Amino acid sequence: MVTIDLQQPARTATQATGLRKTLRALAARRITATALTEQALEAAEASKRSLNAFSAIDWDRALKAAAESDRRYGENRQRPLEGLPIAIKDLIDTKGMETRYGSAAYLGNLPAADADIVRALVERGAIIIGKTTTHEFAWGVTTASARFGDTLNPLDRSRIPGGSSGGAAAAIAHGAVMAGVGTDTGGSVRIPAALCGVVGFKPTLGTLSTRGVFPLAPSCDHVGLLGEQVDDVVMLAEALHIEVPESDAWLSARLGVIREIAPVPLSPDIAAAFDGAMQRLAQIFACVNIGTSGLFDAVFDAFASIVLIEGGIEHFRRNDWDRIATHYNPETVDRLKRAETMDLRAYAAAQQTRRQFTARLHEVMSTVDYLVLPTCPCIAPHLDASNVSIGAWTGTVREALMTYTAPFNIAGFPAISIPLPTGDHSLPAALQIVARPGDDGALLQIAQQMEQMLQTVATCEP
Repeated sequence: MVTIDLQQPARTATQATGLRKTLRALAARRITATALTEQALEAAEASKRSLNAFSAIDWDRALKAAAESDRRYGENRQRPLEGLPIAIKDLIDTKGMETRYGSAAYLGNLPAADADIVRALVERGAIIIGKTTTHEFAWGVTTASARFGDTLNPLDRSRIPGGSSGGAAAAIAHGAVMAGVGTDTGGSVRIPAALCGVVGFKPTLGTLSTRGVFPLAPSCDHVGLLGEQVDDVVMLAEALHIEVPESDAWLSARLGVIREIAPVPLSPDIAAAFDGAMQRLAQIFACVNIGTSGLFDAVFDAFASIVLIEGGIEHFRRNDWDRIATHYNPETVDRLKRAETMDLRAYAAAQQTRRQFTARLHEVMSTVDYLVLPTCPCIAPHLDASNVSIGAWTGTVREALMTYTAPFNIAGFPAISIPLPTGDHSLPAALQIVARPGDDGALLQIAQQMEQMLQTVATCEP
């Protein structure tokens, strides 16, 4: 057993190499799946105690799966992800493992079957070590909980990790696992990835099955992948049949640059990181500035209405008001009270805005291959902050963190967040890259290339 320092990231030398190198080490028998899984379980326990990153950790299931992986390696029958420990967001069903959807209303809930995404990963040899924390029913961007306690950002424990997949991002940044599965309805994979300095990928709407995932707003819900680096996400994506091309076509990519989305400006530290990254990328790629006048008009309000109405439908068909009022967090209860006041006309208007925006976005992307923009306009807000102020603008944490991500859920376009180099001791900034629907593999490929370019610049700077 290894000793974990709760004040330091829990990475071991083996874990820090990335999924691909770890897989090679397993195949070469330089480490066993059992030893690797024990390390991950101990690190997960440490991140649960110090960060509240996990809601459940299943030693028995994980070690049984690891023993099977070791047998398969011994018989040369390994599968694509054989023996790699990963974590699953608490919104996603895991057979026989407590899945409470971040809510006291589902304490002790043991699903009878794995969600499709979990089953697919298990069938490919991945080892599920536990469930990472989520905002109640994924309906929030802070991964805070009045009942279970707040999840903390491992880079600064006075700040949020983002949400709603905050536990997964915190666990990866802490070093408990190298990759995990989350969900993204308005940025819930990309936002915590950005605030914790890891990678978060939302594929095209419908690419990964949401069966077995508690729905927030079904027309916007995506299953997403998180990793320490882009290649970790690529490993999972390829195992899930998202093909990443090997050609050099990315070299001729044309980038559309969106620096800000009104009304939320960039904070100075995010602006500096984004501008520095674009100076570097402009040396490699053809870049054009995208005019945003009219492009994002009313999109955030439409998104909020769709989530409120669809979320209300999902909860009201599962639980009556007595159960909701008794077991749900007050924040969720308040949202459901607002949902009761919405009518069909509001939903129709929001969907019309959605169609118009999606058409505008397709038109913009007919002239470029990818959009690049900040993932979030600010660093991680402090715990318990209700508002964010950036220059003369002040708004809710939700509006600040989701304005740059939610539009691509409305449109269903694939998007990925990768960390950006920042100054010494700075909290993370992140670059969001958006592709056309269906170009998921190409998006992952160019994200890998950009990650390498930007990391190279960072290591060369004095």
